Amino acid sequence: MSHALEFYINGHWVAPHGATRIDVINPANEQPCARIALGDDIDVERAVSAAKAAFAAWSGSSREERLTVLERILAVYKRRSENMAQAISLEMGSPIARARDSQSWAGLAHLEEMIKVLRDFSFEGPEGDVYITREAVGVCGLITPWNWPMNQIMCKVAPALAAGCTMVLKPSEVAPLSALVFAEILHEAGVPAGVFNLVNGDGPGVGATLAAHPDIAMISITGSTRAGSAVAKLAADTVKRVHQELGGKSANIILPDADLAEAVQRGVRGCLSNSGQSCDAPTRMLVPRAQMKEAMALAAQTVSSLRMGSPADEDTQLGPVVSKIQYDRIQALIARGIDDGATLVIGGLGKPEGLETGYYVRPTVFGEVSPDMAIAREEIFGPVLSIIAYDDEEEAVHIANDTVYGLAAYVQSGDLAHARKVARRLRAGNVNINGADWTVAAPFGGFGQSGNGRECSIWGLHDFLEIRALIGYGG
Repeated sequence: MSHALEFYINGHWVAPHGATRIDVINPANEQPCARIALGDDIDVERAVSAAKAAFAAWSGSSREERLTVLERILAVYKRRSENMAQAISLEMGSPIARARDSQSWAGLAHLEEMIKVLRDFSFEGPEGDVYITREAVGVCGLITPWNWPMNQIMCKVAPALAAGCTMVLKPSEVAPLSALVFAEILHEAGVPAGVFNLVNGDGPGVGATLAAHPDIAMISITGSTRAGSAVAKLAADTVKRVHQELGGKSANIILPDADLAEAVQRGVRGCLSNSGQSCDAPTRMLVPRAQMKEAMALAAQTVSSLRMGSPADEDTQLGPVVSKIQYDRIQALIARGIDDGATLVIGGLGKPEGLETGYYVRPTVFGEVSPDMAIAREEIFGPVLSIIAYDDEEEAVHIANDTVYGLAAYVQSGDLAHARKVARRLRAGNVNINGADWTVAAPFGGFGQSGNGRECSIWGLHDFLEIRALIGYGG
């Protein structure tokens, strides 16, 4: 890529101050596919200074001016959607069909939703005797992950732009190519200089500097719970706003009145989607104890029907995981599941036959998992499903809620009223009932160690705004 060794600062592609260069590895063949620069504190300072200088004009712009910019971004994004899909497939191993219809599409959908929200959003008005204004929080530091790169970048950048914020984006150094395409899109769309800035780098370098920087008013991070905690600690001294979308270990309760075959198939596909690399994946399947054997057999059948292969092939459903570090971690947890006595239904250690090159993990299902096993408690972030038995509904709800996380949960039942009742008892920011389609209009975020704040639609816009109360405004 022409700008891979550059950063986007103050409306220009610039050479980095930092001297470190790293390879971006294609996870499908374990070979370098690009080389990027890693920023340092000088690069961050340049980007933050540009964003700070641009803040007064952008935060003072009208709704119409911001809408015009967002609509221009939308037009360019649509035209370059194939470039985006190809970049995501290359950098993180997403099957190309999925990179188009889920990964790249998610960015488009979030942008369209934010344009719709901004058209009708009320930034100010009287509430009783008090006049309320909602204004841009300030310069924002945005830290995004590799697993859903464009979903998470757009979840932050679109509402920040709509709110009138300026920003510095640090995408994942593991999968930075889609972010570079994104910066090219914003440049072509004519986003004013300094409003959007991009500095590549790692967490201890660029991420930590952004989190601690006194001119950053808000830090928004999507990543692991460990990373979110570290950012919050660094941000504490400057008392900035911290928005976190972190880990998950989501339960999928299949109630006795559900169609077991349909529910298991849906649950397996949901868990293994994106090679299991989704923070809200339904990784704990809870089934009635009497149905454990049948559920294991159904899960094995579903896994066997999925096609794993090269991300470049149009009919591939499962690709590799993103990196050797991720592959090794997943292997260690699969081994832990075996050692702990869980029943290995399908999959297991090592790479699938014929896919010895690349970070391919055998899609793995464990049955008869007890809730205290590591595979039932730790976020594996790979194509590994744990099936847990319960004796009654009370126990199912208890197991589902017995986690430090609370990002998502799933309920499946043949009785909608029953499913709704159980869903209300689950301590999670998102509860999916009977496989409902995901929507960018729903708030996304978690309870507990899954983070703070909400993204998507109007909920995401609110988190980039400060509220002022004008008392006595009407005289």
